[in-house]
Amino acid sequence: MIKVIVNGAKGKMGQEVVKAIQKEADLALVGQTDLGDDLAKAIKSTQAEVVVDFTHPRSVMENVRTILENGAHGVIGTTGLTKENLEEIKKLCEKNKVSCLVAPNFAIGAVLMMQFAKEAIKYFPQAEIIEMHHESKADKPSGTALKTMEAMGKEVPIHSVRLPGLVAHQEVIFGGLGQTLTIRHDSLSRESFMPGVMLAIRKVKTLNGLVYGLEKIL
Repeated sequence: MIKVIVNGAKGKMGQEVVKAIQKEADLALVGQTDLGDDLAKAIKSTQAEVVVDFTHPRSVMENVRTILENGAHGVIGTTGLTKENLEEIKKLCEKNKVSCLVAPNFAIGAVLMMQFAKEAIKYFPQAEIIEMHHESKADKPSGTALKTMEAMGKEVPIHSVRLPGLVAHQEVIFGGLGQTLTIRHDSLSRESFMPGVMLAIRKVKTLNGLVYGLEKIL
């Protein structure tokens, strides 16, 4: 039984993660924390092994420091982390002998979209990314778009759309002589992320330090 705390439990993603964990026989939800709660105290009092964080780009690094410095492993779905942030997380993992999985997107289909885009760019060097999310998403461009561009190995234009009615959607459009190719993924509900989050919770303790991207554990 893996003891898990969900940080950001009052948010839409946090609520979905709470429900998903409660359905899993091998996972124990030992805490639900949010803004204003003492995360360090919660980790110590529950002896949580894993903390899942879906909070806000402004607070995510403080949360990660608290998680790792208190001996828990991290599953981080909050986006907006910089390369400097990732380097700090790597050092924190080494110092505290814990591991941390950071994933811009936990949907299996989104991971496949990135892999397909990585292949397509070899044959269609001109491409652009359109990422579309709900109006309350704090960061732009999205972590998924940035991770896709990283996988493609070159800078391409990224267009961000924030509108009511959207959840999480992305198109990678490639243009060539007399043809175009579009690779698209749509998350129609937040349930689409749950299999990836559950997999990350189960795998994170076996990882070595920082792992960036869900594709690394598939």
